Amino acid sequence: MATLFSIPNPTGLAKATAKQKMLKQLICSNAPEEALRYHGYRLIAGVDEVGRGALFGPVVAAAVILPEKTGILSRMGLTDSKQLDRDQREKLDRKIRSIALAFAVAEVDAATIDRINIYQASRLAMLLAVNQLTVQPDHLILDAMLIDHPCAQTKLYYGDALCLSIAAASVVAKVYRDALMRDFDKLHPQYGLAAHKGYATPEHRRALTEHGPCELHRRSFAPVLAADPNAILDETLDSADLLFDDDFLNTATVADPPLLQP
Repeated sequence: MATLFSIPNPTGLAKATAKQKMLKQLICSNAPEEALRYHGYRLIAGVDEVGRGALFGPVVAAAVILPEKTGILSRMGLTDSKQLDRDQREKLDRKIRSIALAFAVAEVDAATIDRINIYQASRLAMLLAVNQLTVQPDHLILDAMLIDHPCAQTKLYYGDALCLSIAAASVVAKVYRDALMRDFDKLHPQYGLAAHKGYATPEHRRALTEHGPCELHRRSFAPVLAADPNAILDETLDSADLLFDDDFLNTATVADPPLLQP
């Protein structure tokens, strides 16, 4: 039976704020990559996606293979893209692209998200990004999920805040998707996409009510359904994930041992 995406509420906001405070206390480093290198892996691709909780446009994933020496990225403050401002992200994006052994970006559009659900669309975007790498990785390290790829894989909870390779993928994907949303804003200025990047902000939901959804909205998401009764529901999201660029929908807690799971 189809279920509605939940509507943002104060409880969700408090939960998101607490989570952001917790994430800021984590240290992003190359320790996960060094642990994998100890076991013989050398070409380690960090993989992450952004835009999972948005109401508009594609979910975007990036895969990045960093060199062994990443001190410059640490000194520049590389971490989860959600903890960085636009200027920081764009500077890091340029540096990551300049030093990476390989990187790739892939997107899965709103129609596919509605057809196969947002979780599977996110996994598909990550798989496409990995498959587009010009250097074949011997290990993938991902933020709390695995994908249908034959390469050895490690899922790392809160990976974009703990692992430089995943953080690099997060930044590359975020900068790419944000630029895409600014381009879409020129085509659909009535929604304010340049400001909220397609997320379920009050401004965006008011625009949906006033103008209705366009062909690039995700019609399986409840706020879009509210503006278009013909939309089809097939997923459930936490309210905080609709409001914020927080694409971590897994149920990991501090009790999940260990953090680094092959």
